[in-house]
Amino acid sequence: MKKILPLLFLLIVACSQQEATLFVGTYSDGFYALDFASGEVIAKAPMPNPSFLALDGNKVYAVSEMPDSSASVWVWRYGGNGFEFLGSQPTGIPGQCEDPCHVVTNGERLAVSNYSGGTLALYKLSADGKIGPIDSLIVSSIGGPDLIRQEKPHVHCAVFTPDGKHLLFSEFSADAIGSIDIVGGISNYRTAAQLPADFGPRHLLFDTSGKHFYVIGELSGNVAVFDYEEGRLTMKQMVKADEVDARGAADIHLSPDGKYLYASLRLQNDGLAIFSVAPDGTLTKVGYQTTGPHPRNFTVTEDLVIVACRDSNAIEIYQRDKKTGLLTDTGRRIPAPKPVFVGLI
Repeated sequence: MKKILPLLFLLIVACSQQEATLFVGTYSDGFYALDFASGEVIAKAPMPNPSFLALDGNKVYAVSEMPDSSASVWVWRYGGNGFEFLGSQPTGIPGQCEDPCHVVTNGERLAVSNYSGGTLALYKLSADGKIGPIDSLIVSSIGGPDLIRQEKPHVHCAVFTPDGKHLLFSEFSADAIGSIDIVGGISNYRTAAQLPADFGPRHLLFDTSGKHFYVIGELSGNVAVFDYEEGRLTMKQMVKADEVDARGAADIHLSPDGKYLYASLRLQNDGLAIFSVAPDGTLTKVGYQTTGPHPRNFTVTEDLVIVACRDSNAIEIYQRDKKTGLLTDTGRRIPAPKPVFVGLI
């Protein structure tokens, strides 16, 4: 069975992913658009350390994760065979802009999370998708017990709420979820949820219903499950993802049908924890899939899970069982220099 699996995979790709483009962010000198079926490079957008991308139609917003005042966010137009640079903006002021690691847009606003800068930078977008000057810079706080990892403010991820009224963001060093109102302007910065000490919130996720909200703790290795309603978060479950306490949990994604949640874990026993999702949003762990070293970001399709493994310079492809949620390694690898983001369109 192992010998014919790559052939089966190629048949699946030919049938269901024939026209797909894979966007790959890296800790290198640019990001890439790849033909997913062949793995061949279609185009490269040159820029330093484009570690996270936000894909919005034919626009690609990319952070330049630099540890100094050159940290910035760039926007490119993708035309199917190449990238056109549309402009960039700094992600803050010196001391509050460093290492932008996440970017998200709702089409009207852009939010950039500055990890070392400890801030959330917000921008307005023009009608053609270009980035205006910084509209607001929210400074996060501290309070967590880890005197090395939480010694100063860190922001790692932000998401727009499904009702379009708020922006939630992970306050890693305060073990909290911050919230701001975005209707009619930026206002009312507050704590939406206080997490247990030493949680280290990293990536955030809403389900498609907009009623359930998930947070993965980089330090705790736990996933927290919340109910969401009218700007309010109510915690309902805490479940363990990292069984070896490696303190390197990274990312979470739901399957397109919302029935399974996957969490990437690094530093020890690298791989993906797999959870089934009940109708009320709660999770039950059903499996674990080991991967190559340092699986940071990944994407989930109906049939596949595509994993960016930074330290093996490769993107790994796993077949997904839609009934069980479990994964099977196809053996296929797409070479890439220090990949840390993958997005398929």
